[in-house]
Amino acid sequence: MQSPGWMARAWLLAAVALAAGCGRGGGPDGGERPPTLVAVEVVKAQAVPNLVELPGRVEASRSAEVRARADGIVERQLYVDGTEVEANAPLFQIDPRDLQARLQQARASLASARAAKAQTSSLRARLSTLVQRKAVSVQEYESAQASFRQADAALMEAQAAVDRATLQLDHATVRAPIKGRTGRAQVSEGALVSAAAATLLTRIDQVDPAFVIFNPSNIAMNELERGVADGRIDVGDDHRVQVTILLDGNVRLPEAGVVDFSETAIDPATGSRTLRARFANPDGRLLPGQFVRGILAIGSIRNGTSLPERAIQVGEDEATVMLVNDENVAVRRAVTLAGQAGGRWVVQSGLTPGDKVIVDGWHKIQPGQPVAIQPDADPRAKAKAP
Repeated sequence: MQSPGWMARAWLLAAVALAAGCGRGGGPDGGERPPTLVAVEVVKAQAVPNLVELPGRVEASRSAEVRARADGIVERQLYVDGTEVEANAPLFQIDPRDLQARLQQARASLASARAAKAQTSSLRARLSTLVQRKAVSVQEYESAQASFRQADAALMEAQAAVDRATLQLDHATVRAPIKGRTGRAQVSEGALVSAAAATLLTRIDQVDPAFVIFNPSNIAMNELERGVADGRIDVGDDHRVQVTILLDGNVRLPEAGVVDFSETAIDPATGSRTLRARFANPDGRLLPGQFVRGILAIGSIRNGTSLPERAIQVGEDEATVMLVNDENVAVRRAVTLAGQAGGRWVVQSGLTPGDKVIVDGWHKIQPGQPVAIQPDADPRAKAKAP
């Protein structure tokens, strides 16, 4: 008679055998799982944009420090900090009373000088007649002539003093030298300012248009010039370089700028050269001192490569793609990206013509897994088909 324990062991062995049979194979006949279907794009050498990404710093197109040009106490601030002002707009009012008194004094001196000149002119005229009649000496006439010339010079000096006092009084109203955005006031109402010390009152920056300064290394610039010289890079006839700005969070400015200046000298401290790009900035999103990233479109690479955005897996440290090798096995490969244009990534390195890059379905597979390529999966090849 068999024991109950023997029956329990028999049932356990049967369950294990059944489980093993169910887990064998992925097909209907228990064979291996079929390869995963993927869509690929065959890498082709073609003209692609030559994109160079560089860090940049925003600068105002025009900047002006507003300084005191008259002495006195600041009575009022006539603008709001941070607002846009037009050229010649009043910014500060300096107490004009002392300057008005100086102007009145200068005008009085001018009137006195005019009277003195008139007197010496009359005396000279009388003596001119008398000296011809030999009624007075030539010495007396020449003395009258000298007095007239001195009075005339004194009149010009008095007129200059009036002009200077008038100008000083005009400077009591401090005006914006340029159109732009005002900064924070550096003095408060009641502060004593001085023309001799050129007291700083505020600053105005014109940010529309705005400049972005880039400092590529001289080595990179030389490599670019060699690429143009040997024909690898085509910059066109106008050599126009467009620039796209990326703000924090990869926010792209809608309007592209253009490089309008290239420094000919090299900074000996950094070994870099200076490029300046000009941007329309009507909404003021670019602020002086702001750090941004710029993508410079410097012509095109004659035999470059590019891929659809969906084919690239961009990580924190590197970008990768999934390829199909000659054995129809998926492999992962790191690539270096140069920027985006027209919904495609320009690939700087990591690919060669003929590589089969998985563009759809890569998220369903792992490296080393067998795959099957969908017929006519390369959209560019399909587009060229008759």
